[in-house]
Amino acid sequence: MANLNMTVFWLAVLVALVVIELLTMGLTTVWFAGGALAATIASLIHAPFALQVILFLLVSALLLFFTRPLAVKYFNKDRVRTNAESLVGRQAIVISEIDNLQGIGQVNVGGMEWSARTRTDGEKLPVGAVATVLAINGVKLIVEERKEV
Repeated sequence: MANLNMTVFWLAVLVALVVIELLTMGLTTVWFAGGALAATIASLIHAPFALQVILFLLVSALLLFFTRPLAVKYFNKDRVRTNAESLVGRQAIVISEIDNLQGIGQVNVGGMEWSARTRTDGEKLPVGAVATVLAINGVKLIVEERKEV
């Protein structure tokens, strides 16, 4: 009778994890659902509870480690970068001198004006300089002077 209770327990965990995954579609609980399935099968063959828990943890970890990178790669391949994310790597023109120590500087990227800082304090970029957007920190672009090749 106790074994039937464990099977019901693991099935309930499995269903809950699958429902959470379906609601979030974020590849967060599907790995643990696989572990719950393994534990359910173990409970059906009357494995001790400790072995069921070990199987749950082991299968979940293996699925997470080996399949998650592939799933994330293919699951997120059509994700469109946001407006801000799309600025990284783009060319920017300095329209107001950038000086981190004074806290000033602006660039124009694709017709939009942004506050900007250089990656290194003490580095100044003059008006008209061409820079590359490295990152976004809050509402400021982090830029470095573009090196001509």
